[in-house]
Amino acid sequence: MTAYVVLTREETTDPAELEAYAREAPAAAEGHRISFLALYGKQEMLEGSAIEGAVILRFPTFEEAKQWYVSPAYQRAAAHRHSGARYRVFIVEGSD
Repeated sequence: MTAYVVLTREETTDPAELEAYAREAPAAAEGHRISFLALYGKQEMLEGSAIEGAVILRFPTFEEAKQWYVSPAYQRAAAHRHSGARYRVFIVEGSD
């Protein structure tokens, strides 16, 4: 069943670290079946706390989403994201 990884950036704390993340994260997609559905596009909050941006990734299965997230390549990139901003990140199973 399809799964989605959703990342919401709550607050930037170090723009240089986010730039490093932006340079390294694309390489972490290699070898994974990822569809990029939303990448920090226009947004409007309808409920809840404001966010700075959002990303939505689609994977064929929940397990593949998790494998991408815990992969060494993504975790190296994510270290910059962790240093550069506060995020919420979750995997949600689709309804297909």
